[in-house]
Amino acid sequence: MSAVFALSSVIDEAHAQRPHSAHAHARATRKRLAGFKEHPAVTSLETLIQETAPIDAIFGYALRLNTTNWTMEHSPRWAPPEWDQQLRDFQEITGLAQWWASEDAAWETSLSQARHMFTHLDLRQFLAPFVDTSDAKFTLLPNILYPAEHEIGVRVGNEFTCIVPPRPAWGDSPPWPFDEDPVHIYRAAIGQYIRLMMQDYLAHNQAQVDEASLIELPVSDSLREQSPNWTDQFLALFVSGVVAIFLEDRINPAEAKAYTLMESKVYGMAMLPGVVSVLRRYLGDKEAGKYGSFADFLPIFPKQLRVAKRIYSL
Repeated sequence: MSAVFALSSVIDEAHAQRPHSAHAHARATRKRLAGFKEHPAVTSLETLIQETAPIDAIFGYALRLNTTNWTMEHSPRWAPPEWDQQLRDFQEITGLAQWWASEDAAWETSLSQARHMFTHLDLRQFLAPFVDTSDAKFTLLPNILYPAEHEIGVRVGNEFTCIVPPRPAWGDSPPWPFDEDPVHIYRAAIGQYIRLMMQDYLAHNQAQVDEASLIELPVSDSLREQSPNWTDQFLALFVSGVVAIFLEDRINPAEAKAYTLMESKVYGMAMLPGVVSVLRRYLGDKEAGKYGSFADFLPIFPKQLRVAKRIYSL
């Protein structure tokens, strides 16, 4: 799927908006495949892009595809007809298997770098106070192909997958190695895992969501415009808050401060310090036995956040 994306309009548009250098393997793959832009697998993807289909859903399709016999059981209604067979033909006609074999060293290097960053990290233990992680399987795929600008989060059953490219560099500079940029890979992984798990958690605790949503969240105008729905606003605040706590506790306070500043300036997260304060209070109270789960705390979250806004606005 990343190879098919290499021939899509998304890549040209992303580079036009923010000139950057993709991984050398990505550039070489795009050059190798340049003559296949009109292949049905690519034109089907282009149709989905024009219809603004979520990229997460597109890669979810790829993860659900049985590549032993190239079939998709219970293909989603939005998927192009016979896309599974088009993808199979694309892989065969372009000689992708042989190309990947010749480029294996680049993938192995990225895998080794990413694995190194998670060797002594217990994500299950860190996320457990917020969601039930007992049956969750966390998978991280370092992606040196495309998209090269942002990570992708996909859930298939109990497996939560984060597909993350290296951080792009400006101009012709090479992207950062995964093990030299801990904030990038941790932000991506923690953010996607907790987002996917909390979405499911909220769906299973609708009564608490309904109670909490009676109180408007104190979000910026830009965030409100981007996410008019209460649940989407909550998820944006919550995910950023959890990532900030992780960076402060597991990396260092300076990195957490830099992340908070960037989120405030670029994504309208001026309330992020208040979110962190509220979530830390929850963690302390839960450890003291005041709350049995995050669902117990959820109706209180917007009330405490409004108080925190007054404090951090002084």
